[in-house]
Amino acid sequence: MWVKREISSLIEQTRSTRPALLITGARQTGKSSLLNRLFPDLPYVSLDVPLEARQASENGDFFLTSHGVPLVIDEIQYAPELFRAIKIQIDRQRNATGQFIMTGSQQFPSMKGVSESLAGRVSIIHLHSLSARELSKHFRLVPTPENILTWIIKGGYPEIYQHALEPGRFFSDYMATYIERDVRQLINIRNIRQFDQFMRLLAIRSGQIFSMNRIATEVGVSTNTIKSWISVLEASNIIYLLKPYFENFGKRIIKSPKLYFLDTGLLCYLMNIQNTEILRNTPLLGAIFETFALGQLLRSLHNQGKGDALYYFRDKDGREVDFLIPEGNLLNLYECKWQDESGEIPKNIKKLIKIFGEETVKQVCTLTTATKNIPISKTFRVSNTIDL
Repeated sequence: MWVKREISSLIEQTRSTRPALLITGARQTGKSSLLNRLFPDLPYVSLDVPLEARQASENGDFFLTSHGVPLVIDEIQYAPELFRAIKIQIDRQRNATGQFIMTGSQQFPSMKGVSESLAGRVSIIHLHSLSARELSKHFRLVPTPENILTWIIKGGYPEIYQHALEPGRFFSDYMATYIERDVRQLINIRNIRQFDQFMRLLAIRSGQIFSMNRIATEVGVSTNTIKSWISVLEASNIIYLLKPYFENFGKRIIKSPKLYFLDTGLLCYLMNIQNTEILRNTPLLGAIFETFALGQLLRSLHNQGKGDALYYFRDKDGREVDFLIPEGNLLNLYECKWQDESGEIPKNIKKLIKIFGEETVKQVCTLTTATKNIPISKTFRVSNTIDL
């Protein structure tokens, strides 16, 4: 079974216009499978194979010569030294497009190598796990509350749907592989149980403003350790830190980031939410739905090749909005409400419109479990998490 990926057209278009392409994303989001499907006739090499990674690291020129161009290079993070050889090869044929298509399961240190060696030569595309829209189209399902609860529990990792896997079992294996392959590669974790506790404490805070000091106290480690662990989770695309929007609003704005998990299936596994009945009745459903909505917004932006122009707003008087997307000098405001189809602008948004100015707000959207996009007025709509 193959679920069509909306990002496919962006990848094909980018390959036809740029010398190199790097696709990043969490482990098992389907990067390798997608490239094999899009470019089945291109030579392929995986640096997940130790011998290949060593050769690429120690003698990049020979490695590229032996494999030829064009070339698909999987798991480039295992040999960041190869970027220099790739740069030299590209510069020999500067106008040739589609020379290298690479994947990486970590943003760093591979991103550092890209910025230093391939500046101006590579386009970076982020692949997430499956979106609700992709699942809805494939299975021909409308986004009813029950379907959304199911999507939240399962998450979007393709293997779960391809092999009809039980999510709990999949994520148990995923966590073991993730810690062993990614976490241990980036930092030296002595106490695996402590790191597991840390991730579970983060899970119950998804959708909240993040405090390193508080989590450090609960886990029993230093703030610097928490900072290091957070960096690893960001680098391996497990969590997302949503920055606050505080342009021109002075010192009364909350400036700490909000933390979100990028896949709600993993989030629910860490929270021990095993079925939709438990999810429906948890007091954290609102925060989990907000996490789900954030993930769908990011997927929509990244699948179109757009950057992370996504923020939240909260001031010290408690006036806030879940998500804010600037568009030129205008602002688009998004508020998450589980099963709210009242057709009224949320009260907190009305207060913010007075602060921002009506002329500044282009669109207000309530993200909920509506089965379709409902325009209420020229500047206000109620939307599901698919028709973004």
